[in-house]
Amino acid sequence: MNKQKIIEISDNILVFRNKTLFPIKENKYTGQNKTLIYLDDHISGYTNKAHNNRIFIYFLLPSLGAFLVFVFTPFIMGIYYSMTNWTGLNTGHETFVWFQNYKTLLKDYAFFYSFYRTAIYSVLNIVVINVVAFSLALLVTQKLKLKNIYRAGFFMPNLIGGLVLGYIWQFVFNNAVTAIGGAFSGSLIIDSQTAMFALIVVVTWQYAGYIMMIYIAAIQNVPQDLVEASQIDGATALQRLRHITFPLVAQAFTVSLFLTLVTSFKQFDTISSLTAGGPPTLLPGWIADMYNLSYAPAVKSLNLMAINIYNEAFVFSKMGVGQAKAIIFFIALLGFSIVQVNYNKKREVEL
Repeated sequence: MNKQKIIEISDNILVFRNKTLFPIKENKYTGQNKTLIYLDDHISGYTNKAHNNRIFIYFLLPSLGAFLVFVFTPFIMGIYYSMTNWTGLNTGHETFVWFQNYKTLLKDYAFFYSFYRTAIYSVLNIVVINVVAFSLALLVTQKLKLKNIYRAGFFMPNLIGGLVLGYIWQFVFNNAVTAIGGAFSGSLIIDSQTAMFALIVVVTWQYAGYIMMIYIAAIQNVPQDLVEASQIDGATALQRLRHITFPLVAQAFTVSLFLTLVTSFKQFDTISSLTAGGPPTLLPGWIADMYNLSYAPAVKSLNLMAINIYNEAFVFSKMGVGQAKAIIFFIALLGFSIVQVNYNKKREVEL
């Protein structure tokens, strides 16, 4: 540790680095009619603040090291590989192709379609999950018997892995639901028009309980004296919800919407096990026109971005193109997340 150190000396002024906790009278320079100035280092100094800063750094280093090794470095390597002809089999012998992979993906109508379907799915999924989660949170924060058991029950599906969940619900849609007959006689996951709604049902069942816990924590922090005062003034339940609960849980909305946005964009395991990319459908005509296609080719209706990137990289062994798609995916998700968080932050102030 750095000791007290003179870093500058003039005729009448002595400048020290790191003011010690020892009495100044022990310093040999006192009594010489000199002005002593201390520049206290916030890291290596002897003050309590410097001590706390050092502890903060000690705790930060392991996490920062893990982030640099397992997140930042692969990300930089990913940018490099996105500009090579890497196939996974020519590792170490790949050649630099600059932005050729990015030009290739811009001509890929299937990737544009997956982006389009991901955006639709994410909007619907975010709305449904948050409406269900907030409704459940309102329900289990009432004076109900066994409400803790209800909370645990709603949260329980989140403990099941996405792959297992997909196979379970595949059985439910193909066997249990079709047994109802009528409008449900055909399985929802084999029809391109209903497969996305079936997926939203499954993901909502899995994830709503987790988001519900965030809303519960926020609702429980709403001051009860405000609620009681509004009841005395004759406010209805909807008025209390609009003018008291919503403004005071606005931060929970910001967090929950961000989490569901990221989860929706990264959806992979449940789709893979539930529908393997979804039943085929024809490419929308307006996308076929954009790419000057003379006909509308068949595409998988739930070929969302994560599925499309996985197939490009590991099924077709085009790691470089797949990595380029992953970089575009990251930029798109980053952009949407920043817009969503900024919008919700402004809404917090308005509410």
